[in-house]
Amino acid sequence: MIDSNNINSLPLGEMSNGQRGLLIIGFVWPEPKSSAAGSRMLQLIEMFQSDNYHVTFASPCAKSDNAFNLESIGVKQIHIVLNNSSFDEFVKELNPNVVLFDRFMMEEQFGWRVAENCPNALRLIDTEDLHGLRKGRYQAFKDNMPFDKGYLLNDTFKRELASIYRSDLSIIISEYEMQLLTSDLKVNSSLLAYVPFMQDKLTELTIETLPEFEERQHFITIGNFLHAPNYQSVLYLKETIWPKIRKQLPKAELHIYGAYASQKVTQLHNEKDGFLIKGFAEQVKDVMQKARVCLAPLQFGAGLKGKLIDAMESGTPCIMSNIAGEGMFGDFDANGFIIDDPEEFANQAVSLYTNDLIWKEKQENGFKTFNGRFNKETIQLEVITHINATITNLKHHRQQNVIGQMLMHQTLQSTKYMSKWIEEKNK
Repeated sequence: MIDSNNINSLPLGEMSNGQRGLLIIGFVWPEPKSSAAGSRMLQLIEMFQSDNYHVTFASPCAKSDNAFNLESIGVKQIHIVLNNSSFDEFVKELNPNVVLFDRFMMEEQFGWRVAENCPNALRLIDTEDLHGLRKGRYQAFKDNMPFDKGYLLNDTFKRELASIYRSDLSIIISEYEMQLLTSDLKVNSSLLAYVPFMQDKLTELTIETLPEFEERQHFITIGNFLHAPNYQSVLYLKETIWPKIRKQLPKAELHIYGAYASQKVTQLHNEKDGFLIKGFAEQVKDVMQKARVCLAPLQFGAGLKGKLIDAMESGTPCIMSNIAGEGMFGDFDANGFIIDDPEEFANQAVSLYTNDLIWKEKQENGFKTFNGRFNKETIQLEVITHINATITNLKHHRQQNVIGQMLMHQTLQSTKYMSKWIEEKNK
């Protein structure tokens, strides 16, 4: 069922003032203070608004207290229901020019309904990161085995890949994932759009106001604890890396921040060892700027890591694993050290923490990477140009995507009728 209180004020297709319509179907309501995914969604909304789109955000998910008030930035908020034909009337009346699915799961649920009721709308997926890649790496980690293609081709990845083919475009956040899809799996690059984090440029004035080396103390790590790689990273720090650092720096502390810290997280808190679970950070930049070094020893995962963006913006050098740094730096030098061996990880963390010359060099690397790879104005222009060109040539674009046409046909014969059966069963 659609929230009827909002329907009458919704835009219908092309706005009278020339605006176009974007419908975002969210897996969750954005929580920019809780996760990088939430910040990422607000960046995408801003990008479309900069190109004169009227944005409606709809989700079947319940809102948490941390959900961002989208109406404060001019976005209409609508609650929708899974497996319910009320969505068909809603999307038909809204008649958006573009529909953005937040993660492949939303494309599975609503993609066929959009295709039936708004056949001329561009169907776009924001993958966030490749969920199947993250799942495969997690399984390899649990098996204590090297990650290979056998782990990649899991059921989640097959579903995700099918969604990418069914859609007109898929937003990919990491260059590594772009290469994986195009080179290893031979997905046509015309179906993909590389869109990393989009950040405001760091000015010299902003950089000059950041705390200096001598004004900072302690280590920091941060991440939403509902995200399995973040919890495992904290556990790895607790059991393996932090004791090695603490042995060399007995007065140093590790401050661990993140939303949704459960009991299994809070029980890791140990003041005697300087291992401090701080929980939710209202403003990440405030706590990141006070720390001297950020630790990110992620052992599995995918996509780009928001914690590294926050660290670069805050002038906080990092020690990170290869998984954490994947796709982040390109031809730029890292804002710290990329290391997997726990002994070397700890030793370089101590070196970075105690040597102001190395620290300042790595901090400067972060500023260069931040401005050189994640400049909002440049990325927005490139992505909007790509999207608009695809809309202009949508018929030809779809004709070239034979696999997508085939998968959409099969979906309409299976997912559609399963959904209708569930709807009837729920009556």
